[in-house]
Amino acid sequence: MAASVYKLATLFLFCIIPSSVCELVQEQPLVLKYHNGPLLKGKIAVNLIWYGKFTPSQRSIIVDFIISLSSANLKLPSASSWWKTTEKYKSGSSTLVVGKQVLLENYPLGKILKNPHLPALAGKFIGVNTISIILTAKDVAVEGFCMRCGTHGSTRGLVRSAFIWVGNSETQCPGQCAWPFHQPIYGPQTPPLVAPNGDVGVDGMIINLATLLANTVTNPFNNGYFQGPANAPLEAVSACTGMFGSGSYPGYPGNLLVEKTTGASYNSNGVNGRKYLLPAMWDPQTSTCKALV
Repeated sequence: MAASVYKLATLFLFCIIPSSVCELVQEQPLVLKYHNGPLLKGKIAVNLIWYGKFTPSQRSIIVDFIISLSSANLKLPSASSWWKTTEKYKSGSSTLVVGKQVLLENYPLGKILKNPHLPALAGKFIGVNTISIILTAKDVAVEGFCMRCGTHGSTRGLVRSAFIWVGNSETQCPGQCAWPFHQPIYGPQTPPLVAPNGDVGVDGMIINLATLLANTVTNPFNNGYFQGPANAPLEAVSACTGMFGSGSYPGYPGNLLVEKTTGASYNSNGVNGRKYLLPAMWDPQTSTCKALV
């Protein structure tokens, strides 16, 4: 995931020291270039590979989130209204449908996974217009975890399929991968927000899964929408790191909604009364990072 943070401000003061000559400079708009490759559009089957032990409650939080992205008639602001921004990228809508699920609770590849294990696991579900999501439990170490909170890529072969990996950071690096529900490892040490589903690790996974789902449908094979080098791109949501509400700045997620009874912070409603915190997404029509609230 990209570490860059783009401020929402469009103007800043530029000064030359020591002459004290200052001028107002307009910040350049953030533009993700389209590189003429295929996007994932239409009906997309999302297959889930649960690697390690997840409770039924944890699994339902994540499954409900994926269902929420393509559900109609949700209370606004909703997860589906957030997802509709992906329609503004070339070629129309992307409708996500939960497909097959497999539970690998016995850690068949061990509790330390290397990068080649991820496409191998994703290969259990290969197909056109599918996304295989590998979700690793809190006691599973993955190569590069904490320097990144997840990744997306694609399998090779006759059929090229997209995959995503997201890990539960609860016991390994919540300061990096579950912020703002945990104090950050560096920067301003503001109190963490209350997680809307009562699970810091899984609510953190939702933020990273949302990021990677949007990045995947808009840049599935490294030739869709992105800025910068293809091997380290800024994508639909990773270009807007750390932004969740209006007025956000590095270390402050922005102005959010607060659930009265629990004090939990959120910005979107989902199915079954769920509430989620979703990051800002780059809007191709305005060339800005767009938050739900």
